[in-house]
Amino acid sequence: MRQGGKSPWEAWRKETEIGIHQIEGIRIGQARDEQGATGCTVILCPKGAVTGVDVRGSAPAGRETETIKPGNVCDVAHAVVLSGGSAFGLDAASGVMEYLEEQGIGFDVGLTRVPIVCGASLFDLTVGSHKARPDKAMGKRACLDAVPGKEILQGNHGAGTGASIGKLLGETYMMKSGLGACCFQLGELKVGAVVAVNALGDVFDLDTGEQIGGLLSEDGKSLRLTEPLLYERDGKDKNYFTANTNTTIGCVITNAVLDQAQAGKVAGIAHDGMARTIAPVHTWADGDTIFTMATGEVKGDPNAVGTLAARAMGYAINRAVREASAAYGLVCAGELVMRAAREQGAEILPVDSEHSAIFQCLTGRAGELHKILLTGSGGPFRGWTREAT
Repeated sequence: MRQGGKSPWEAWRKETEIGIHQIEGIRIGQARDEQGATGCTVILCPKGAVTGVDVRGSAPAGRETETIKPGNVCDVAHAVVLSGGSAFGLDAASGVMEYLEEQGIGFDVGLTRVPIVCGASLFDLTVGSHKARPDKAMGKRACLDAVPGKEILQGNHGAGTGASIGKLLGETYMMKSGLGACCFQLGELKVGAVVAVNALGDVFDLDTGEQIGGLLSEDGKSLRLTEPLLYERDGKDKNYFTANTNTTIGCVITNAVLDQAQAGKVAGIAHDGMARTIAPVHTWADGDTIFTMATGEVKGDPNAVGTLAARAMGYAINRAVREASAAYGLVCAGELVMRAAREQGAEILPVDSEHSAIFQCLTGRAGELHKILLTGSGGPFRGWTREAT
């Protein structure tokens, strides 16, 4: 629902949103094979985070998902790896294991330390080269990229490098997606989500319900809905693994105090964010998986943490689509918008105040402009001191 042309959540987001890299004790690094169209995203917590998982899709590729379930010995993990490459891509976790062992991180077993590294992979083998998969070396590169305080790159990066959506009718009508992130702070509580969107279905704006990506029309110039076509094709071509395969994988990150059962429940609630932005979702052809990593710094109501996680996950999914760039012969959401604007003779104006001001200065007046001063008052600069900027 919109009020006066704006989402009722817009003001709230401006007041509460921070960068996910601002969660203390967490480092996020990425690596990719841009030519091969695959990559991985590594979320490190050297001191260990209480970790839970909830798998909703029926075709998952996962690692150490049983180890972190309540009732088992391990209640913390030191890393979560999101990767492309289908089940082959789980090999990236070996590089993360090696890196953490070298840093002396993990459970002390006398002879060495054994880190707990969880992971999930999505299927991107049909986008680039099916021989290109995240491996041990790529996993270690992603760890080396995990610099404290470094802002995460979204779109065609990390696990989102070869991600795509709207795949019911195969490669001809699917479009590019990627990796997205979103994080909120309420008081001292911080809850965020990182997700690589590689869904069979379409993607919709969390606040408005508007379709922003997915199955392309016959002429490839606009979008159409997957769900009605799925009903029409009932009983036909049920092997979705022949030309297109799927899976949306993500991780909720929070500084809340959670036990193992609560971390798993938060991951389950976060799937609501997936269900509110992707349709169809959690199908037999998807391996949808969400982890939760809780660093245990701040007390918070698990219900509020889970609900906030669902919202962060929904916005992160939207960003994964909007931040993606056209690649590998696949169009992106931005390309569809620009194409429609050109055909209608419409002008696209930046909404953000700073961007809009620059746009207005440059339009037809480039020769008169001598200097542009940029200020960093919000967004990733929120909370920075004057000296830090």
